[in-house]
Amino acid sequence: MKPPPLLVRRAVIDPVWVPLAVVLAALFAAVAVIGLVVLPLGRHRLPRFALSAALYLLLDASLVPGCALLWLRHPAPGRRGQDWADAHERMLHRMLRLLVRAAKPLLGFEVELEELPDQADLAGRPLLVLARHGGPGDSFAIAELLLTRLHRRPVIVLKEVLRWDPGLDLLLSRMPSCFLPARGAGHDLPALIAHAARGLGDQDAMLIFPEGGNWTPHRYRRALNKLRARGRRVAAARAAANPHVLPPQPAGVLACLDARPDIEVVVVAHTGLDDLVSAAQMWRAVPVSDRPMVMRWWHLPASERPADATSQQEWLQVQWAIVDSWIDARKAARRREQQQVMPAPRPTTGTPAG
Repeated sequence: MKPPPLLVRRAVIDPVWVPLAVVLAALFAAVAVIGLVVLPLGRHRLPRFALSAALYLLLDASLVPGCALLWLRHPAPGRRGQDWADAHERMLHRMLRLLVRAAKPLLGFEVELEELPDQADLAGRPLLVLARHGGPGDSFAIAELLLTRLHRRPVIVLKEVLRWDPGLDLLLSRMPSCFLPARGAGHDLPALIAHAARGLGDQDAMLIFPEGGNWTPHRYRRALNKLRARGRRVAAARAAANPHVLPPQPAGVLACLDARPDIEVVVVAHTGLDDLVSAAQMWRAVPVSDRPMVMRWWHLPASERPADATSQQEWLQVQWAIVDSWIDARKAARRREQQQVMPAPRPTTGTPAG
């Protein structure tokens, strides 16, 4: 659903959101207390989800007065310099850090880093981060790692529908971000991404999810059927061979590479929570302390990247096949671990026949 105009969001939705979010957070906190009293034993799923929702609401609502205070300190657009940009980056970092840290005791959510690229190889150049999209919380976790471990300001490419979130809308609108309207809305989406890429600084990292949405079995089957219906046999065969990812959509990536030939590329693969694709599955799985989100990042140097668009599209397909293979290997390892910890079947007792 298309978000309301800017004036409506700033004059109506943002002021109303703060007290409304506080009231909703208080209700969720009350639900958590009631859940603990009524069901003092067990996995405490209701209190966990309720407290997580309350925390997000409070943090999101706090962005509105926080951004308002920064505007009062820097009311003249012409005088907003690095302090303005740094203050908003710190605000985003605090929110993401609190969310990720609180998710461990509340939901059992934990990120396990298998590998990160060497920062020395990335110094002095902007980054294009191509991330697999699957499971709850991956976008927050990846953005938080960009800020905390790689010390980069995330420039996030996200759907315009997320402007319905008042806190994120206000904060990310003041940071270098790229909100993409719905397809068919009369906008050149690759041109919007290219425009954002041209403004990247040496410490920026543009975060793109080439799949265009969270992986789910339904979306995967739908994408595969579309390729087959359009007669794209090679693309369909490739998608069938990579069932853990959606076929990457190259237009935005190619536009970014064309706008910034100097950009360094980092690919992010992860697995662990990607099979939680419904509310019921997430409910049953929490706490997820036995299934961390395992992540691996690898660097693809600009000097080794093909220069023409056709070769770059093939290069992207190859990287996504590698992501799929890595996910498949991690899932197989997890199955072996589960089989090893399963208790052996108890021997049957009784008198043999005969």
